[in-house]
Amino acid sequence: MKIGVVTFPGSLDDVDAARAVGIGGHEAVALWHGEHDLKGVDAVVLPGGFSYGDYLRCGAISRFSPVMTEVIDAAGRGMPVLGICNGFQILCESHLLPGALIRNDHRTFVCRDQRLRIENNRTPWTAAYAEGQEVTIVLKNGEGGFVADEATLDRLEGEGQVLARYLDLNPNGSARDIAGITNERGNVVGLMPHPEHSVETLTGSGTDGLGFFTSLVESAFA
Repeated sequence: MKIGVVTFPGSLDDVDAARAVGIGGHEAVALWHGEHDLKGVDAVVLPGGFSYGDYLRCGAISRFSPVMTEVIDAAGRGMPVLGICNGFQILCESHLLPGALIRNDHRTFVCRDQRLRIENNRTPWTAAYAEGQEVTIVLKNGEGGFVADEATLDRLEGEGQVLARYLDLNPNGSARDIAGITNERGNVVGLMPHPEHSVETLTGSGTDGLGFFTSLVESAFA
């Protein structure tokens, strides 16, 4: 499959994401933030980084990039979209996902290998995992605290839209230990940890993140 990886000004992990797409068995296609063109891709990854320097709010400026007009439209038609870290923030700013990401409760940047539990394996991005599977994936963020009002949190829990949850230690103060969520349809996923940094043993961070990229084959976009 052809998986588009968007580069915004300030993206740091677009190359890593493209490499992970390739390791996962797909063709990575570079997408530029300033173009109204998804180049015929089957899915899109919004990578981590500090788009537009995180000025105003994380992801708030990128949300208005020309490419996001196309991403929002494609997501509405069912295209799988994965937002990682800053990409998760952009998805929330674009209202493709509910809630928001705010500064970590301890006010410091965190970088660690983070244990997670996969709560929902019924998305195109998590089909390779077993429900309840525990994995360890790299986490690095300064504004990774997921927040939403209680009604929204209850709805996410009740509808099975919590994708992954932090284990052992909540690294950023996210409500209900939420590490990632999905939209109601299941095609749009936001995840604060970085699966693209946990796809090969060479880096010492294991391969637990690889399933986010191989899942696209296993799910067949069901």
